[in-house]
Amino acid sequence: MSNDYRRIVKDGLWDNNIVFAQTLALCPLLAVTGTASNGLGMGLASTAVMIASGLLISLLRAVITPQVRIPVFVLIIAVLVTLTDMFLDAWLHDLHKVLGLFIPLIVTNCAILGRAESFASRNTALPALLDGLMMGLGFTLALVILGASREMLGSGTLFANAALLLGSWAKFLERVLIPDYKGFLLIILPPGGFIVLGCLLAGKRLIDRALAARRNRLNEAATTAGEAVL
Repeated sequence: MSNDYRRIVKDGLWDNNIVFAQTLALCPLLAVTGTASNGLGMGLASTAVMIASGLLISLLRAVITPQVRIPVFVLIIAVLVTLTDMFLDAWLHDLHKVLGLFIPLIVTNCAILGRAESFASRNTALPALLDGLMMGLGFTLALVILGASREMLGSGTLFANAALLLGSWAKFLERVLIPDYKGFLLIILPPGGFIVLGCLLAGKRLIDRALAARRNRLNEAATTAGEAVL
């Protein structure tokens, strides 16, 4: 994998993560992450739209004039979201009912339009497809982590009703972590989403600082060793 592709992967999953770095798409993030199953379903739907929109916009960038590029991008994303909404309604109806209005609202997700404008419209098909995949997976990761944290603290379960929402293949994900747990209602309610998200954002920043400090120590050690050799 070239350095450019490594950079795309690292940006999407960590350095430029839609939620943990850019703090975008917080409305669906906080609204649907009462459980990890909901977060996974929303994340996969958003990832599918990001992959398809990035690829299509990259392929069509030569014929899309700068004056109309934003309306065209929005139209492409809207068509893909409509198809995704119809697919979920037909094949994963229970998940469609749970996610409700937030599936059509993927159209207004500024992260998707932002990647279309800043990356897909300026790169060839393969990097654009990889960027859509990595940004989507990074967003899905954030949704699942937040949903799992709230579900474990609030209900003592993990991926509850995954088989009902996502299909029988997801049955193996369902876990009861704390039997007869009475629950922590605050974490499941909207204020709990803000509290857990704040803790996760703080945790990422602490990890970034620790990694930066480690890199600095390694660079200083390498510099010292080089000077000693000279």
